[in-house]
Amino acid sequence: MKLILDACVLYPTVMREVLLGAARAGFFAPLWSERILEEWARAIARNVPEHEPVARGEIAMLALHWPRAKVTVNEAQATRLWLPDANDIHVLAAAVQGHADGIVTMNAKDFPRHILAEEGLSRADPDTLMLGFFEARPDTMRAAADAVLAEARRLSGEDWTMRQLMKKARLPRLGKALTR
Repeated sequence: MKLILDACVLYPTVMREVLLGAARAGFFAPLWSERILEEWARAIARNVPEHEPVARGEIAMLALHWPRAKVTVNEAQATRLWLPDANDIHVLAAAVQGHADGIVTMNAKDFPRHILAEEGLSRADPDTLMLGFFEARPDTMRAAADAVLAEARRLSGEDWTMRQLMKKARLPRLGKALTR
């Protein structure tokens, strides 16, 4: 299964790392476009300007670890597409041109299911998607989440619990399942 990761799930960091941990475990193949990655970098530049170089470094690392993930969007073909927010058409275009199965996004209202279905795509919010992966292969997802938790503790110096970290990352249902 191939999934486009919208910029809003690439930033925040913990959400991105959980998603990519699931991808490394073989649950799906991630896809993104140059514009999606640029949106991520610009969001960080707006919110925490001093972290922009770190984000750009992380983007460069994604290219190394996921060389087949980048989709080049043909802007001429994208003109036939429509979404309620015209600024999101590039995400839909990347999904279509990358032959994705779906789009992972937090912006449900901007990606109506009926419009995505016309293109043979689904929409998934990251918490529901990761919870589904956990239910399918709990040990594999637990290992991916444990690695993210260990890295968050190392980088922040804080003693995060799994549930706290997943809640902060807007993955509360996954966090609850991981701590049962």
